[in-house]
Amino acid sequence: MIEIQDIKKAFEGKEVLKGISGTFEKGKTNLIIGGSGTGKSVLLKCIVGLIVPDAGEILFDKRNFTSGSSDDKRDIRLEIGMLFQGGALFDSKTVEENVVFPLDMMSTMSKSEKNDRVQDCLKRVGLEQASKKMPSEISGGMKKRVGIARAIVLNSKYLFIDEPNSGLDPITSITIDNLIKEITQEYQTTTVVVTHDMNSVMEIGDKIMFLYKGLKIWEGNNETIMHTDVQELKDFVFCNKLLREMQSK
Repeated sequence: MIEIQDIKKAFEGKEVLKGISGTFEKGKTNLIIGGSGTGKSVLLKCIVGLIVPDAGEILFDKRNFTSGSSDDKRDIRLEIGMLFQGGALFDSKTVEENVVFPLDMMSTMSKSEKNDRVQDCLKRVGLEQASKKMPSEISGGMKKRVGIARAIVLNSKYLFIDEPNSGLDPITSITIDNLIKEITQEYQTTTVVVTHDMNSVMEIGDKIMFLYKGLKIWEGNNETIMHTDVQELKDFVFCNKLLREMQSK
C-alpha cells in the first residue's frame, strides 16, 4: 500500500497541489482522475520521486520515501515500474532490447536469466512474436504493451501508469485496460493509473481519486461514481460521456 499525507506543491508561487491525502491499495487498480490542469500528473510525479513535494509525506508500505535515507529511497525506486504516456521506448532498440534495459541497469542476472525474464514478460503481454521488431514497426497499442512488459520486468511491487489509453482507439484501449487489471491482480501490485478516460474508470476503477483545482474532492469506485452528489465530478463524467458519444458517430 502507498500512503500520501497532505502533499503540497507549487510552481513559481502557483499552488498545483493543495494538500492531498489518500491511500493506494495493493492488488487494486487505483485511479487518479480529473480534468486538465487539476494536478494529476504532478501528484504522480511526486509519488514516484520525479518531483519533490513542498510539504507532506509519501510512504511505501510504511517506508517513508520523502524523508528516508538515500539508500532507502534507492531500494524503493528499484521496486517501482512506470509506463509513461508516450511509451518512452528507445527508437534505436528492438522490442526485447527495450524490455531488457531495466535489467541491464539494475539487476545482477546472467544474460540467459535476463533473456528468460524478458521472454516471459513479452509472452504475458502477448508480444512474444514481436521481440525482434523495432518500435517503428509496431502499432501504438503494441508500444503500450511493450511499455507494460518493461514496467514489470523487475517484478515491480508498485506500478505507475500515466494516461495508458492516450491516442488509442476504443477497442485497443479496452485491451490495455484489461491487461493492466489482469497484471495488477496476478502480480498483486499496487497500481496507480492517471487517466481522464471514463471507459477506463468504469472498467478498472477499483479505487478512484478525483482531483479538482489541486484538491481531492471525491473518492470512491466505479460502482459509486455514477451516484455522486459532487457537481464538479458530475460535470466531468457528463463531458466525458458526451465526448465518447461524439467520437462514436
